[in-house]
Amino acid sequence: MYELIAGVDEAGRGCLAGPVYAAAVVLPADHGLRGLNDSKQLSPAAREKLFPQIQSRALAWAIGTASVEEIDRHNILQANFLAMRRAIAGLGLVPTRCRVDGNQNPRLDLPTELVIGGDAIHAEIMAASILAKVARDRHLRELDRLYPGYGFALHKGYGTAVHLAALRRLGPCAEHRMSFAPCAQTVLALEEAAA
Repeated sequence: MYELIAGVDEAGRGCLAGPVYAAAVVLPADHGLRGLNDSKQLSPAAREKLFPQIQSRALAWAIGTASVEEIDRHNILQANFLAMRRAIAGLGLVPTRCRVDGNQNPRLDLPTELVIGGDAIHAEIMAASILAKVARDRHLRELDRLYPGYGFALHKGYGTAVHLAALRRLGPCAEHRMSFAPCAQTVLALEEAAA
């Protein structure tokens, strides 16, 4: 009997702004996808090309998110797990087991294999990493239109020099994770400057 293995990975865990995204993907043995890799090793164009191919060839796929409010309320690790559980719940089938990139168990209520560096080893985790990354990048481009001046389309919410300079200049917006030190410290610095 063919095992239904769901690959699970996240995108945006280390960012200062925006939701955290996770994807779950169940691939057939003969998926025929060429060019799969860890999403971080692929160009944006390669990820965009693979995105619809993964969706069309997967037996099941789903994307889950956890909001900035959930990140700040629960912490990033728990919000990341929440996004993963939402992705698994959205599959429309029950996998035999899950392969999760990383070394921490998201408590998916299914047999779970933790694989450090799994997004460079297992095709289903590679596919999940690509779906999560592309979906999140698209969302950050939309946030760039809603909150101009921060450069979200450029750095995707990561703590780059450009992003930190914008934070100091503009202060945080509604999409910044205030439980993350650079965002909280910016508010304190702005308050001190205004005092």
